Amino acid sequence: MKRLSIIKAGSTFASTAARLGDFEAWIINGLGSLDCPVEVVDAARGGRLPEPGECAGVVVTGSHAMVTDDLPWSLAIERWIPRLVEAGVPFLGICYGHQLLGRAAGGEVGYHPVGREAGTVAVGLTAEAYGDRLFEGLPECFQAHATHAQSVLRLPPGAVRLAGNPHDPNHAFRIGRCAWGVQFHPEYTREVMEAYLPGGAGAGEAPWAGRVLTNFARIACRES
Repeated sequence: MKRLSIIKAGSTFASTAARLGDFEAWIINGLGSLDCPVEVVDAARGGRLPEPGECAGVVVTGSHAMVTDDLPWSLAIERWIPRLVEAGVPFLGICYGHQLLGRAAGGEVGYHPVGREAGTVAVGLTAEAYGDRLFEGLPECFQAHATHAQSVLRLPPGAVRLAGNPHDPNHAFRIGRCAWGVQFHPEYTREVMEAYLPGGAGAGEAPWAGRVLTNFARIACRES
């Protein structure tokens, strides 16, 4: 049976992992009940990237690394992503994964010119998001958790912009039929967001953003 592969591009702080778990645990929890098995590939530690035909879907996690560091394991993921897109494998890149998708498809990634975005922020859907399967059931504007210094500064050719806000107009986009990137973190809880903020200030509730993960789970398992 095909597997939903979570590609681990790093880990959270050790103290946060001890209390709340790590990136992959948050994503698995957010995906909810699945009709296909899940595997975790620790790409940052040399884990083997699966062949597209083995994948019901792929989620690439966030990372404390920067895409422009051009680390060997990161470049390997970046080279692998176009194969998934070409094969029509449902793909979701979160934060770092979003940026990797953007650069792999020909966009530009770099440090945001006005600095880091961190906290629970408002994100608005574009007109193109209505009817998009990943954003089914989400309101026009919703709260989402975010923490990032780099962004997709220029979308790839042919990308469909799906969500943004005044800080980052490219908070979500789609390539082709079923490859999505989201800059915000649908897997974060308020407690996780607090761990990334000095004193926890600026963390709120984000009840809608997690629907991105449950929608993706349905897409991936349905198409496998």
